[in-house]
This record gives sequence, C-alpha cells and structure tokens, in this order.
Amino acid sequence: MRTINRVALPTVAVLALSGLALPADATKKVHLDQGHVDVVGIAFEDGAFDLHVHDEANAAEYAPSEVVLVAKPGSEIAVPADPQYSFLGTPGGRAWVLPQVQDPALLWPGIGAEEIEPGVFRNDALKLDVVAVTGPADLSIFTTDAFGAPTVLVDSGNGLPDRISTLAGGHLHANWAFEAAGTYKVKVRVSGTLAATNQKVSGVAVYTFKVNR
Repeated sequence: MRTINRVALPTVAVLALSGLALPADATKKVHLDQGHVDVVGIAFEDGAFDLHVHDEANAAEYAPSEVVLVAKPGSEIAVPADPQYSFLGTPGGRAWVLPQVQDPALLWPGIGAEEIEPGVFRNDALKLDVVAVTGPADLSIFTTDAFGAPTVLVDSGNGLPDRISTLAGGHLHANWAFEAAGTYKVKVRVSGTLAATNQKVSGVAVYTFKVNR
C-alpha cells in the first residue's frame, strides 16, 4: 500500500470548547480546481472501504466531506451537434466538462483503486455505482475513443444507479460533464466480494462539485 499524507482540516476550536454547535460551514473546505485528482480514491483497510479524494500532485488525501471539486469557467463547451452526444443536451447548448485527457489548467478527475492489493476481492473485481446526483442539472461520465466517439458510463438524466466496473490496482480517467453551473452532490457506492470469505462489502460517500460559469 502506498504511504500517503492524510490531511485533517481544523475545526473552530473556540466554538467547540464553549459547547456551542458548529455551523455547517464552520470547517473550511479544500477547493481543488486543477491537476491530477482521484475524485474517487478507493482503499480497503481494517475490513472496510475507505473512500477518499486523492490529490496526486500534492500527495494528500481528504475525506470527501472536506473537499469541493471545482469545474472552472474554462471547462465550458458547446454541446456537439453529433447525435452521439445528445446525452449532453441540445446541440449548441452549454456543458462543463472535466476532461478525460489532462488539461493542466483544469481538474483532471480519476477513479483509482491502486491502494487495493490483488487477491483481496474475488476476481479483483470492484463495482462503483453512482446512486444519486442532486444539483441544477444532470451529470454524465463518459469516455471518448481516438475518433471522438463517446461511451457513456453514467447519465443521471436517464435514471440511476449507473455502474462503473474496475479492478484492484486499476485506474480510470473519463470525462465528467455537468449541464449547468452550480453545486452538485454525487453519491457513490463501492462494493466487492471478499475472496477469502465470499462476504459482500460496500462503502458509500458523497462528493461535492462546484461548477463555475
């Protein structure tokens, strides 16, 4: 397993010590808006999944609740006229895409299971289900081939859950597309079957994205 510097953010100590309830925004969140970030980092420790955000550039990990993942204005595109892209909306409409291929100016989102050793799960298989999306519009996750043709992995516009399959030690980059500016909450569930016992295990986390116009 890789050694990562886990970063715990401070709380508002004065309020805590005084016995007053902390407001929801009392803890300052980390905003990540560029560089290689495993949005869904997957580990399995002490018999449970550890789902986190892994900032590759700074070798730091955060709990999903500590992070806001930002799509900057530079991620805005016009929806292609190609009918294969109809899942993004009306041709010529707007979408904000965190890209499959790295753009140094934008967040480069990955899904990473490198921290899971081979043999822990049956056939090394893991399932990542996007189970709910809340926000101003729909979210889709898709890959594009060398000719620009998309393969849609997740589309909240036609119903959830949608599943992305991966493997222990695996790593995936895809396009994450949002159809309006605003704040989104994305709930994911990761599951697998332990090779030693055939026990099914799962873990759930909610990730926050902010799309800036």
